[in-house]
Amino acid sequence: MKILITGASSGIGEELARQYANKDNELILLARREDRLQNLQQELLPHAKSVTIVVADVTKFDALQEKIRTLGHVDMVILNAGISIGHSLKITPFSDFKNIYDVNVLSNHAILEILLPHFLAKKSGKIVFISSLASLISMPTSKVYSSSKRALNAYAEGLRYNYKSEGIKVINILPGFIKSELTDKNSFHMPFLLSTKEGAQRIVKAIEKEKRLYAFPLRFYLIILFLNALPQFLRDKIVFRIKRKAS
Repeated sequence: MKILITGASSGIGEELARQYANKDNELILLARREDRLQNLQQELLPHAKSVTIVVADVTKFDALQEKIRTLGHVDMVILNAGISIGHSLKITPFSDFKNIYDVNVLSNHAILEILLPHFLAKKSGKIVFISSLASLISMPTSKVYSSSKRALNAYAEGLRYNYKSEGIKVINILPGFIKSELTDKNSFHMPFLLSTKEGAQRIVKAIEKEKRLYAFPLRFYLIILFLNALPQFLRDKIVFRIKRKAS
């Protein structure tokens, strides 16, 4: 299987590359940091059928698309590249706001615009989005990140409805807190924090089962569902209390 993984130089993307490194898989690892990609390539070459690295900034859309064109058909793309500026109650500078949406939302379509014709021609393929449980409830300290991931959910849902009859599987993964450079920015207690390896292993299992949507850890997911099911005035009280503690 030929697999493209974005954001592969660290965190979940790096560990997913390790999980898929076997003699049946051709890995294509995309990220900005060439040195990190080269180190990972050397680590995985003895295990995988092949390991190709693609050095690209996913916010440079024209250059990104040119590099994706050179790859031809892939069997699965794991759209993992994502960023956060951490948690804050301050007004987010527009440049940061735009960068989050460029990475977390727009870069995915830039890639899929090139890959989807190949999937359609083959009547097969898997598109895996790495979203977040944060997309399900927008807390005041993470409103930009949460809204970007909620937009990603809507995009994934639309693609699934559009291409299911074409043999294309769309899988949306909503992790909670997983140890990574992204969560290392957080100075607060992160409930149900998972190791990078455990998080990646759960994601791989969900992909193997071709789950439409996989949200985990389950207890954290259920807590969020419970909050969202509350009457608005009760949910507001809880969120405002959390905000006061954050400030």
